[in-house]
Amino acid sequence: MKKTYIFITTMLIVSNLAFSQKKKAVAAPVPDKLELLKQEVIKKIDDRQKFTQEVNDQIFSFGELGFQEYETSKYLTNLLEKNGFTVERGVAGMPTAWIAKWGSGKPVIAIGSDIDCIPKASQKPGVAYKDPIVEGAPGHGEGHNSGQALNITAVLALKEVMERDKISGTLVLWPGVAEEQVGAKAIFVREGYFKDVDACIFTHVGDNLGVSWGDAGNNGLVSVKFHFEGEAAHAAGAPWRGRSALDAVELMNVGWNYKREHLETTQRSHYVISDGGDQPNVVPSKATVWYYFRDRTYPRIRKLFESGIKIAEGAAMMTDTKFTYEILGSAWPGHFNKPIADAMYQNIKRVGLPQWSEEDQMLAKASQKELKAPKADGLAMKLDTMSEPVYSPNIIRQGGSDDIADISWSLPTVVLRYPSNMPGMPGHHWANAITMATPIAHKGCTAGAKAEALTILDMLFKPEIIKNAWEYYNKEQTKEIKYTPLISKDDKPAIQLNKEIMEKFRPEMSKYYYDSTKYKTYLEQLGIKYPTVRAEK
Repeated sequence: MKKTYIFITTMLIVSNLAFSQKKKAVAAPVPDKLELLKQEVIKKIDDRQKFTQEVNDQIFSFGELGFQEYETSKYLTNLLEKNGFTVERGVAGMPTAWIAKWGSGKPVIAIGSDIDCIPKASQKPGVAYKDPIVEGAPGHGEGHNSGQALNITAVLALKEVMERDKISGTLVLWPGVAEEQVGAKAIFVREGYFKDVDACIFTHVGDNLGVSWGDAGNNGLVSVKFHFEGEAAHAAGAPWRGRSALDAVELMNVGWNYKREHLETTQRSHYVISDGGDQPNVVPSKATVWYYFRDRTYPRIRKLFESGIKIAEGAAMMTDTKFTYEILGSAWPGHFNKPIADAMYQNIKRVGLPQWSEEDQMLAKASQKELKAPKADGLAMKLDTMSEPVYSPNIIRQGGSDDIADISWSLPTVVLRYPSNMPGMPGHHWANAITMATPIAHKGCTAGAKAEALTILDMLFKPEIIKNAWEYYNKEQTKEIKYTPLISKDDKPAIQLNKEIMEKFRPEMSKYYYDSTKYKTYLEQLGIKYPTVRAEK
């Protein structure tokens, strides 16, 4: 009897345990549709790594300056049309600008990235010391070749699942033309290309995977050319008959340099003499100086600009010359959207940083050593945090400017930074091109594409994200500050900029355009061993 009781008790325990386990298994959460789609899109992006590399390397090889990105735009628009996008070319009076759309209905999400490069930044990728592809030529010394590769990879993966599952939404791809001249985005806004867009994700190369919200701590700016006109004369035979436009330029610069002593500490201003005359024995009848006036707020930027006009007037009076000015571009200080950034950062944490190889770290450390960077500890190994901004018009985190800010003041916008470059580089420099057609750039683009695609999926399935984004935009961002363009309705895009430089270098540069039908990578086409570093002494 006792044995029977023990047996029955044991069977009951085993039966209850099995039932408990079965119940527990049944209660386990089943991935919802959004989660399943996220898993699928991640795989699709991983499967496109070769495609991402080819787009990245192709744009790197074009190396085109602002407003002259003809090969880049032709390549990208053809690629998008082949993949089912409707493309409008030459928008807003800019031959290299375009808008590509796919899908239908709400939400409408704009996805952008810059495409121009830096003067005199030609550099062989994967080489940890100065070694230009074409001496003196432009090159991607900021890494703008990578953003469109990231965006198109993300969007094509999304397009497949949206098409198959009939998911409502419109994807709008666009290029940041002439960002280095802050020459296009305020014009995009002025011409109404974002008036029906619900949200904008912009991508920009960095050395980590991250996003921020609120005031970015940047300066805004206005870019202005001052043209002086005098009278030519023989500089030796009859100099008294001449009125030197170059003298006016130099006097303006002297006046501005004295003015700096009495300006806010947040301002940054700089200039180049873009036309100083033709030859020494002719008094220059025409001369031009090009200024960037930067500061933390719209009123201060306007004040700098107005001071520049007054100093130009004084220089013209002193030299008996005439002057005109021409606005070439502008940018507001940026402000980015918290609800979208919050959603994106959750996806960034999910994606994480790429797995860097020993070769990747070797290239980064050698480059940092070559450029005398503050640290030479290689690529980022820890993900960036997303800290809360501390706004102050008197605090500047970095003096630079980006005209994505004008779009950020027009609709909810965030900037995704992705790790295709390395810490410690000077910026706007040939060294910033070292990684940009290497596995570092390719891995960074893939990581960024995942974070971007997952965030767009969130916006497609969770309408509260965009609802909250507009609430933040209306009740927080623009509650006290209203966007006033720094350009007028009559200012035209400066499409003549950089034309002569590209005409000079393009014939030689074209010999090195990437041919993906013959070579697996641009490194292979150039015959570069990865990485190439200086031999240890």
